[in-house]
Amino acid sequence: MEALHLPNNIKVHYAACEVMNQFVALEALGVSYGLFTCFPFVEKKVFGKTLSPIMPLRGMKNPATDIPRYVHNHMKHVIQDSGLFTLMFGSRKGVEKTEQTVNKWYDALVEFTLEHGQNVTCVEVDCQKILGVDKAWEFRERMQKDLPNNRIINVFHLEDGKDGLDRMIEFSEYIAISVPELRLANKKEYVPALAKYIKQRKPSIDIHLLGCTELNLLHQCQFCTTCDSSTWTSTKRYGFIDDYHISEIDTEKVKSYFGEDVYKKINEYNNEQNTNTLCVTIENLKRKYQQFGGYQDYYYEKNK
Repeated sequence: MEALHLPNNIKVHYAACEVMNQFVALEALGVSYGLFTCFPFVEKKVFGKTLSPIMPLRGMKNPATDIPRYVHNHMKHVIQDSGLFTLMFGSRKGVEKTEQTVNKWYDALVEFTLEHGQNVTCVEVDCQKILGVDKAWEFRERMQKDLPNNRIINVFHLEDGKDGLDRMIEFSEYIAISVPELRLANKKEYVPALAKYIKQRKPSIDIHLLGCTELNLLHQCQFCTTCDSSTWTSTKRYGFIDDYHISEIDTEKVKSYFGEDVYKKINEYNNEQNTNTLCVTIENLKRKYQQFGGYQDYYYEKNK
């Protein structure tokens, strides 16, 4: 996997790459940038079991190392999310978020990353909302030492304030803006201005838009390095691509367009409807992301 530093335009990373039956579709359709969460793997280390299913490909004997390695080997650049947001607000939101729990999470995250040994770019343990800014800085400084072979993305949150942001810009080589947080606070329109402020303060810094593939923001923030979103999985969850229900997709037309080999590879791990949905959704988004975000280095472009 190659390093990604100050590309000519923002590179869209497809999230949820740890879900292997979906990832095979990204691979087959030539997507070059991905993000996986370490949540299910770290969850198992911390709690002894996982509430999130881990679905490896056939032949994978140790998913905790095999899945990150597989994703890493089939992408130009990969981001590893810490899973902390899911711990705080997702399937483990009922667990008391004490400093002891987050310390265990951090230790297990570092252990997991060292065990799989891939030079993915790692999102830090941004615990500002539950343990405060000082604790986040403690983890930030530790991670730089504990994972010397991985680039680290440090995440700005509203709790950091302007002084904290300036300190983070000075410290970091790769910084993320939490777009969902700003959206929730009705401050989404500040994303481009915030990104420009960061870049003006430090032109050499890489900027990631966390949880964002809104097309207008991609267009305004093409000068950023990366962004990510799981939008490509939403059609399976909600059943619609734009105004069309996924049951209306014609299987024979999908096979004809993408080719039997591509279709067969995806269909090996998905039923017919999910295969059709993944093919159409990914191809649709590939075109939109390239139109609004710039060239995305696809290595497979049907009917380009």
